[in-house]
Amino acid sequence: MTYVVTEPCIKCKYTDCVEVCPVDCFHEGANFLVIDPVGCIDCSLCEDECPANAIYAADSVPAEYAHYLDLNARLAASWPVINTRKEPLPDADAWLEVKDKFSHLQQLNADDAPSLVDAPVQMPEQRPLPVQQDPAP
Repeated sequence: MTYVVTEPCIKCKYTDCVEVCPVDCFHEGANFLVIDPVGCIDCSLCEDECPANAIYAADSVPAEYAHYLDLNARLAASWPVINTRKEPLPDADAWLEVKDKFSHLQQLNADDAPSLVDAPVQMPEQRPLPVQQDPAP
């Protein structure tokens, strides 16, 4: 059994859990943490340390967060390890009780994100397509 970080961590990223992990199995994204299921030794130390109550044992993950099992494994493979405590995100306390945060998850790693964090998406200008005339017979 492994432990899994779920939705309440998004846009909070408290790192109290990282500090107690004896095997450095946490990985850091721009606004979320994940646990590497291969490295996790099931010690459960992280679960009680999470101020957002975002960490669950794999066999206790609520149904609405079941997809986080695969998400943790996938993102841990590409995100860097974090093994020291950092300050939470600046507006973490405001996001702590927010529900349905999955759409805010940035799946870039923490090193790639500073220039992209909350950047508005620019849509290209739409121009009408030229009308093609049939060739004269």
